[in-house]
Amino acid sequence: TNPTGWQEAVPVTCFEPASHLIASSWWHLAPGAINTFALIISSFTIVQALRYAKKTDIDEELRRKRVTMFLGTTWVLAILFLTLKMVEWFVGFYIPDLGFIHEHDIKSLVAEGYTIGNDHYQHHSYVDEATGAHMTANIRVSASTFYVTTGTHGAHVAGGIIGLTYMTFKAWRGGYTPSNAVSIEYFGLYWHFVDLVWVLVFPFFYLF
Repeated sequence: TNPTGWQEAVPVTCFEPASHLIASSWWHLAPGAINTFALIISSFTIVQALRYAKKTDIDEELRRKRVTMFLGTTWVLAILFLTLKMVEWFVGFYIPDLGFIHEHDIKSLVAEGYTIGNDHYQHHSYVDEATGAHMTANIRVSASTFYVTTGTHGAHVAGGIIGLTYMTFKAWRGGYTPSNAVSIEYFGLYWHFVDLVWVLVFPFFYLF
């Protein structure tokens, strides 16, 4: 305690999960949940694309349409994932008045101040009961872990989108047959890995 009786502000280092910022209501978790379901569904659609590419009991035109449809659907779901992630980071979300939910905005993580360069995060400051000191969270470690992890995963999704763009165009031109569907199979293994990583990342950053 200083001579005036006031406690000095004491910065502390703590792990501040992203869930503390974007999960104050179930609406805030919606983007992450949508992304999770999108990737899970995309694992199914890539399997279906491979299934139809390998089918020998259908005509070539039907194979072309089905493979194109399922690869294209996987592409759309990947775009949805990356778009929601960018909006969550930089833009934020608008929630209209739904009667039981008042109209409000969900700020982006950057607008909330959840950034790697933010030493003292005032949004979750509090007073320590034992000492009476004003505690202000240093979230550099937390934000660095969050952005590096989700950013690296997002980069892999972006790489998948590039691959899917080429594969969908190739499928549209009838380029996949039972004898050369191995590229879809290899890409599917990569995509399942990307999905699995997100299934592990989502609860760690958004639920705990």
